[in-house]
Amino acid sequence: MKLAIMQPYFLPYIGYWQLLAASDVFVIYDNIEYTKKGWINRNRMLTNNEPKGFTIPLAKGSDYLNINERIISPTFNKIKLLSQTKTAYSKAPYFDQGYRILEELLMFDETNLFKFIHNSVLIIARELEIETDLIVSSTIDINHSMKSSEKVLAICKELGASMYINPIGGINLYDKNEFASFDIHLCFLRSGDIVYKQYTEPFVPSLSILDLLMFNSFDNIKQFMKDYKLV
Repeated sequence: MKLAIMQPYFLPYIGYWQLLAASDVFVIYDNIEYTKKGWINRNRMLTNNEPKGFTIPLAKGSDYLNINERIISPTFNKIKLLSQTKTAYSKAPYFDQGYRILEELLMFDETNLFKFIHNSVLIIARELEIETDLIVSSTIDINHSMKSSEKVLAICKELGASMYINPIGGINLYDKNEFASFDIHLCFLRSGDIVYKQYTEPFVPSLSILDLLMFNSFDNIKQFMKDYKLV
């Protein structure tokens, strides 16, 4: 069984969905500490041919709260974000497709940050026809105080994984020999050079999956989903 583990991210780039599709089981962390400087509740869209950030604002809380303890601020203006998206992408060839998906996930009536993002992951996975099983980390029977590779290995063993897939950015975090000692094959997912037609050149990379949905048919997106290597 191929396993991957990731934090929840709001509308993450295509590499996240490649990792999800490449695994049989995908564990999404909910009971780890929220990091302010990360991308959990923020991303970027293409506005006037430049990347522009957008954010789910959070209510005030301790810096040490876990992701599943963070609450979305009542100031989060979903209609405004939809309007900004419409302004940015109304002339994109697949605007109706992308806007429909964004509207559905934004209108989910939930203030818990993890539950809100988790739902958005489920919706996009459904649209991309990804059938991987998603498991919330806190439901797994392990010692959740563990850190780094110790925790990953514990999850792998509890769920019966024979392969653990990690994004290529974490290649220095884990040791293949350590995983092999538990009969688990460790590999890393490296995305291809994914480029598609936006409004103008040059191509602006590393944007939200929203950008891909606006400029590409589902058939094209499914081809991009296969553009990776496991190393």
